[in-house]
Amino acid sequence: MNKDLTVGKPETVLWRFCLPLFGSIIFQQLYNIADSLVAGKFIGENALAAVGNSYEITLIFIAFAFGCNMGCSVITSQLFGSKDYGRLKTAVSTACIFSSVLCAALMAAGILGCSPLLELIKTPGEVFSDSKLYLDIYIWGLPFVFFYNIATGIFSALGDSKTPFYFLAASSTSNIAVDILFVKAFHMGVAGVAWATFLCQGISCLMAVFSVWKRLNKIEIKGRAPLFDIELLKKILIVAVPSILQQSFISVGNILIQSVINGFGASVMAGDSAAVKLNNMVITSYTTIGNGISNFAAQNMGASKYGRIKEGFRAGIKMVWCLCVPFCILYIFFGRYLLLLFMEKGSAAAMMTGREFLGILAPFYFVVSAKLVADGILRGISAMGQFMAATFTDLILRVVLAFAFSGWLNSATGIWCAWPVGWTVSMTLSVFFYRQKCNKLVKCKKLVQGVSEAKEDS
Repeated sequence: MNKDLTVGKPETVLWRFCLPLFGSIIFQQLYNIADSLVAGKFIGENALAAVGNSYEITLIFIAFAFGCNMGCSVITSQLFGSKDYGRLKTAVSTACIFSSVLCAALMAAGILGCSPLLELIKTPGEVFSDSKLYLDIYIWGLPFVFFYNIATGIFSALGDSKTPFYFLAASSTSNIAVDILFVKAFHMGVAGVAWATFLCQGISCLMAVFSVWKRLNKIEIKGRAPLFDIELLKKILIVAVPSILQQSFISVGNILIQSVINGFGASVMAGDSAAVKLNNMVITSYTTIGNGISNFAAQNMGASKYGRIKEGFRAGIKMVWCLCVPFCILYIFFGRYLLLLFMEKGSAAAMMTGREFLGILAPFYFVVSAKLVADGILRGISAMGQFMAATFTDLILRVVLAFAFSGWLNSATGIWCAWPVGWTVSMTLSVFFYRQKCNKLVKCKKLVQGVSEAKEDS
């Protein structure tokens, strides 16, 4: 099931590769959506607020897992594209060793630091204990989060986007059933929601890691590949660290924004929690497609097929914009009904908050999706400086303007208005950097070919 992304029509190759990734992320989002849905429908508005409040902190841990995923995936893709299978295996084991150490450190930090962090973001007293309980259980499942991300990164690097989809489809649908069982039948409250996610993520992780191990064993190499290589670790970190910083600072920014939201009370928190779940499903879908484009760009980078990278960008834009249309229609015109999935008897303030959030952000999905496609190319060709510049611009603008606009308007509406500004400015930067970097690669290749031809003629 390994797939060479350096051959075939780029648009067709990307559609076939990215559609299962898109399906996978829909099922991945079901984990978080199920938690909020069950908490809001079967426990209450405060439980929904607690899960949403905790979710912003869990994103910090997910940021590190995502960074390890991207570092391993991009370097493995480049090695797969250049047919260097021995170093490919070493890159995988090196990434796993590094991720194990990082995961252990994060678990220790999480166990010790979650309560102070919840206090720092001004978590209201009525949702504090449930937020802490959810986080305590989540932290013990971090190894599953890390190694599942590593496994899916390897599958993507090998051009296989279908296998992770099968795992997620089974485990995420099971998660919904277990959520309801633990909350409705066993009356476990927020703890039931957290334990259901823990168990289902664990099963998904074990299945994925076992399948990766079998897949790599089938790749024949001469001799035995070393388990660890410091030079490969450096290459992995060149991609992983900026990816971790990107996601971490976005999460920190979201936590700062959450502290502003918390100041408007539990009802606004609940409406935001429901709307953010819907918004994150869209953004994560675009991000996942961007990750697939990273694998496409990385394989073609390894094969020195730079022209295909530019074709991949155009194909990626068509793909994400096709997805933007139905999401915009759903969220703008039918947002109320989607929000009711999370709230049995939500207050008027909670419902108004959710509808306003979706109405302001949905039209700008065309903007942020273009940014994420360009970011995918930049990451795939290891242009991490440019990638970070665009990312931090988005983050800084959104956080600063969220504080400024909400204070100016004396309303949570100002927070939602900050997002489109950050997206628009950072999209402009990402596309500019992509064009600049890809044009430079193409010119360099032509120069090298010209020198080679001149030598042959002489």
